[in-house]
Amino acid sequence: MKIVQLRKYKNQDWQSLTPFVKLQKPLVMVFGDRLELEDPKIYKSILKLFPKGHIVFSSTGGNIISNSVDDECITITAIEFERSSFVVQTINLNDTELDSYKAGIQLVNKLPKDGLKYIMVFSDGSFINGSELTKGMNFAVNSNVLITGGLSADSDRFERTIVSYNENPKDGEIVAVGFYGDTLEVSSSIEGGWQPFGAERTVTRSKANILYELDKKPALDLFKKYLGDKADELPVSTMFYPLEVKIDEDQSIVRTVLNINEDYNAMIFAGDVPLNSKVQLMMTNVDDLVNSAQLTAQQAFEKLINKPQLAIVNSGLGRKLLLDQRTVEEIEQIKTVIGNEIVITGFYSNGEIAPFEDENMCQIHNQTIALTLISE
Repeated sequence: MKIVQLRKYKNQDWQSLTPFVKLQKPLVMVFGDRLELEDPKIYKSILKLFPKGHIVFSSTGGNIISNSVDDECITITAIEFERSSFVVQTINLNDTELDSYKAGIQLVNKLPKDGLKYIMVFSDGSFINGSELTKGMNFAVNSNVLITGGLSADSDRFERTIVSYNENPKDGEIVAVGFYGDTLEVSSSIEGGWQPFGAERTVTRSKANILYELDKKPALDLFKKYLGDKADELPVSTMFYPLEVKIDEDQSIVRTVLNINEDYNAMIFAGDVPLNSKVQLMMTNVDDLVNSAQLTAQQAFEKLINKPQLAIVNSGLGRKLLLDQRTVEEIEQIKTVIGNEIVITGFYSNGEIAPFEDENMCQIHNQTIALTLISE
C-alpha cells in the first residue's frame, strides 16, 4: 500500500505531509471545510495532482490527518493498493424518489458482490436518515461484509453538507467504496464515553428520525427549557447534551440533533428515535472522551492479524466542540496503541457508521469515535 497525504489551508498552496510519489489509479479521499470545497475549481485542481485518481469528496466538521486536527482547510489521502482493488458507486437523494432505506439497498446492489470484503461510506449529512440508510445497506449485503463510514458535516454551521465522486461536491450524495482482495484485512470499533443523567422520558410522538413529543410534551420546548440561555444556539448546543435512546434492556444508542423545525416544534436527528422508546440526556467530560479513543483503538487493533497500514477515524462533531483545544488528544491516544508510523486520516462527522462491538451489522451512531483499520 502506497499513501500520499497533502493539506491545503485557506488561500495557501498544497503542502505535502508525506513524500509525493506518482500513484496508479489511487483512491483519493478529499475531506474539507464545506466553504473550501464549494470552490468550483476544486475538482479540476485535485485531478491535476492525481489524473488517474478515483476522487471522493466529503465536507467535514474538522479534518483528521497525520498528527493534527484542522479547520478551514482541505486534506487529501491518496492510496494505491498493491494487492487489493476497489469499486466506487454513488446514489443521490435529490435525483430519485427513493427514501434512505431504499437508497441504501440500491447503492450496495451497485457493487459487485463476488469477493466483496468491506464497504466504506461517505454520505450526505443534512437530509439522510442514517438509521434507514444502514438498515438498507445491511439488507443488501452479506453479513460477513463490514460497513463503516460517516455522515458529512458542515463545521458548526448546520447549513448544508456536500459529498461527491469524480465531480465537484454536491448536496444529497452518498458514496460507497467497495473493497476486494484475498489479503485485505479490515477491523473496526466504536466507543462513546458519554453517561446518561436526569429523568428518563418516553417518546410519545415521533416519525422515524423526527422527534415531536416526550412524555406527551413538545420535545423542543423541553430541550429549550433545559438549555436555558444556550437555547438560542440550537442545534449546536444540543451537541453537548445528546440523547441516549434505549433500543432494549441491553443496548442503547446515542442520538444528536441535525436540525430543528420551529413551525412543527420538532427535532430532526441523525437516526431514528422510535415511538415508545425510553430516552435520557447524556453528558461527559474531556477525560472520558479521550479515554474512549484509546479503548476504541485497542479493540480494533486486537481484531487484526497483521499490522494495519491505514487508520480511518470518524468522530462525532459534538466531541470536537467539547474537547476544544484538547481535540488532538483523541488522535494521540489512538497512535499510542497502533503506532506512530500508521497513516491516519478521517473527519469529524454528523454521524458515524459502524457495527456495535461483537456484531456484524452496521448502525448509525452519534457522538462516538469510530475507528477503521486497514491492512493488505
